[in-house]
Amino acid sequence: MSAAGALPRNLLWLLVAVFALVWFGTLEYRRLINPDEGRYAEIPREMVASGDWTTPRLNDIKYFYKPPLQYWATAAAFSVFGEHHWTARLWPALTGFLGILLTAFATARLFTPLAGLIAGAVLGSSVLWNVIGHANTLDMGVSSLLAAAILALCLAQRDESAASRRWGDGAWALLALATLSKGLIGLVLPAATVVAYMLWQRDWGLLKRLRLVRGIAILLAITAPWFIVVSIANPEFPHYFFVHEHFERFLTKAHGRYQPAWYFIPILLIGMIPWLGSLLQGLWLGLARESTREFSPTRFLLTWIVVVFGFFSVSSSKLASYILPIFPAIGVLIGLYLARQEGNPALRWQALPALLVGMAGLVLAGRAADFATPQVDVERYLAYQPWLYGAAIALLLGGILAFAYGRKGRSLAFALALAAGGHLFGQLFLLGHDEIGRVNSAHDAALAIRDKLPPGVPFFSADTYDQSLQFYLKRTTTMVAYRDELSFGIAQEPQKFIVSMDEFETRWRELPAAWALMSPRTWSEMQKKGLPMTEQFRDSRRVIVSKP
Repeated sequence: MSAAGALPRNLLWLLVAVFALVWFGTLEYRRLINPDEGRYAEIPREMVASGDWTTPRLNDIKYFYKPPLQYWATAAAFSVFGEHHWTARLWPALTGFLGILLTAFATARLFTPLAGLIAGAVLGSSVLWNVIGHANTLDMGVSSLLAAAILALCLAQRDESAASRRWGDGAWALLALATLSKGLIGLVLPAATVVAYMLWQRDWGLLKRLRLVRGIAILLAITAPWFIVVSIANPEFPHYFFVHEHFERFLTKAHGRYQPAWYFIPILLIGMIPWLGSLLQGLWLGLARESTREFSPTRFLLTWIVVVFGFFSVSSSKLASYILPIFPAIGVLIGLYLARQEGNPALRWQALPALLVGMAGLVLAGRAADFATPQVDVERYLAYQPWLYGAAIALLLGGILAFAYGRKGRSLAFALALAAGGHLFGQLFLLGHDEIGRVNSAHDAALAIRDKLPPGVPFFSADTYDQSLQFYLKRTTTMVAYRDELSFGIAQEPQKFIVSMDEFETRWRELPAAWALMSPRTWSEMQKKGLPMTEQFRDSRRVIVSKP
């Protein structure tokens, strides 16, 4: 793909190569932090260690919250390349990167190459896409697959050619992979979008063009085998996964993630930095319809944005990353809008929000120490401060360059300058977070004790759970009096759980050797009771002891 003369092809490939180095080159740097990064590294580690790739387990306890696609991908990376930070984060980074490339490619095919290049730049530098693409969570994988399916569906509607039919089949396959990534939202959200679009546009022919029978066959061929096998091996799985993890999560506050209906508005605004100046214009462009086309990709993408945003806004369970699937569609619309601003000097004013955020970032970086807590002390925030200054300066410089190019109406140069500043802003903010994130990671604790820990000695997690400890220790621990998200699995295998701290004390005194993780508060209580303990490691959040 060449930007229609705006960028020579060789320079375009060089740009992609440099961006790939920047995108993937930082994956190893940061410690895995709790809870998500530790959890989604440990489950595939246990798959590799046990050889059981059917039943997901967390700390040796059945864990049916999500399907296994990312676990399989990460376990495969561990098997081939070893267990590292970068292999734990490889699947989110890879799917996020491919999502950027597909967004650029689809936009170029649907509209113009210039719009495609700008759309890729918009998505790759948006703060939320950038940050989640470098964190070991499930959200980037499912978001990229869902967005890819939606874009593939748009490409399939261009004509009746064999190539378009292949894009249609690809859309169904991508929906299947999204379902294997995070469950039924891989089907519900696209289906709701198709229905809403047909009602809005009265495009009843879209249903026929989807080739439902063929598509459902593709979908079932990919998804059904694991759901059948895991249900046979674990008869308790279907009710828990389909009822509890989908309907109860959406309709009730059982997961403790309730937020007000307007929760995602600030998330969207923060997540779209540095493109706030073009956000509303891009969304407005989604109302436009290409008069020569039976199918309107701009309106379909706007429908997708509204459906996903509305669905999660009314849900009783909300996390910031839930709206990530709409970001590629927003990138397409902003890319198309900016490509049409070529030669318009008023473009410069759309860099103004980035300039303001950059200046605000400089002010806030100077106040970093004000955020210190007993768990994360002033020294940690002062170590983070240079990274925050660097992030703010990068965004500010990108905004200044974009303003200068915008004055000349050079839309591609405007977009690339703003994208460079925005991407560095997100990367520096994230990389520097390791200075305070180390408190929320068991990395240092595990390294301090790993060589001292005899193999096979019982290790307890006493009234607490540090989700990255097991990954770094390369072994599981026995849970004591702590259930939380492991409640369902504990109910299936209660023999792996110690119910109370009293039972733990009895077990500890009987064992010839043992180790335990506990909070400083629990350590103080056990010390008052005279429990024989030798302190092996301590920080502000955890104490690790052994039996002398």
